[in-house]
Amino acid sequence: MLYYLFRYIDRIHDMPGAGMFQYISFRAVLSIIVSLLIVIFCGKPIIRLLRRKQIGEDIRDLGLEGQLQKKGTPTMGGLIILLAILVPVLLFGRLDNVYIQLLLISTIWLGLIGFLDDYIKVFLKRKEGLNGRLKVVGQVGLGLIVGTAMCFSPKVMGGRTGTIQTTIPFVKDNEFDYSWLTGGNEWMTWVIYVVVAILVVTAVSNAANLTDGLDGLAAGVSAPVVAVLGVLGYLSGNIIYAGYLGIMYIPGSGESIVFAAALLGALIGFLWYNCYPAQIFMGDTGSLSIGGIIAVFALCIRKELLLPLLCGVFLYESVSVMLQVGYFKYTKRKYGAGKRVLLMSPAHHHYQKRGMFETKIVLRFWIISLLLAAMALATLKIR
Repeated sequence: MLYYLFRYIDRIHDMPGAGMFQYISFRAVLSIIVSLLIVIFCGKPIIRLLRRKQIGEDIRDLGLEGQLQKKGTPTMGGLIILLAILVPVLLFGRLDNVYIQLLLISTIWLGLIGFLDDYIKVFLKRKEGLNGRLKVVGQVGLGLIVGTAMCFSPKVMGGRTGTIQTTIPFVKDNEFDYSWLTGGNEWMTWVIYVVVAILVVTAVSNAANLTDGLDGLAAGVSAPVVAVLGVLGYLSGNIIYAGYLGIMYIPGSGESIVFAAALLGALIGFLWYNCYPAQIFMGDTGSLSIGGIIAVFALCIRKELLLPLLCGVFLYESVSVMLQVGYFKYTKRKYGAGKRVLLMSPAHHHYQKRGMFETKIVLRFWIISLLLAAMALATLKIR
């Protein structure tokens, strides 16, 4: 909103400084500052309100050290994150930009699904929360919207609606056209891309949800991922930088760094209250939204194939659960008694069971996420 206001003031009244709002970098800086301030100054009153309303986490005894001490800790802290994303983006973003629109829709869409899940757990006292199938239906719906928009919106890829491309990491001339899979059949290409979008959104959203199990883990792991996606979006949206680096030029994608800055500020700010010992948990309201936003962001800047590397921690957590469940079912069917690969899944609980302190696990996962983020940035040059 302020972008349009100051553009009008600059054009009509030529007010000194008003032209600064035309620069994406300036608005991104304002976005992260405002986001941080919103979390820090609004977080405490919201935590007090949640405590007063007794909106706390119901902890099951799984035999983990320090677990029962967390009982009653306020949850649904994802509301703070959503607030800290939406306000700066609405203030400083260009709302006519298709990528900003898709990211805002994704934030609200998944935020509502996560909120409904938390509401059922907290207020209706149903530990299972929202039915898993309904949750997946919501994620599939978002993937369908994003995939269809990326195929048919005239504002995507500078109006080249027939072009469905992505980037293959570590490969020279790394632009891959999905039409290669269908022999040039346009409709089949669109169908395949929409299916890919659905799978990416569903997988990353659920993976982030699984990662949210220790104080500060999901927020700290997600921050480097968001930072890298923001940088890649900015570079892809600048024709000079894109040409110099030999990467796909995506008109308008540079605006996405304003959104990335708001999300990064929200995640870092949330750690103010979520680091050990946590004063509030983000709940599904936050974790489902964060994962979904990362997925949609990657799709918008044509970097979805980079996600297994960039979101390696999410992938590790998801695979640990799938292996645990799959092996348990297999051995139970074959031997009559289920066996486990890990002491407990997701993987972060396995390390807790081995006696590793919570903060050490969290910090090591942060370090791994930073390393993977650096490797993802290196794909700009290593081909």
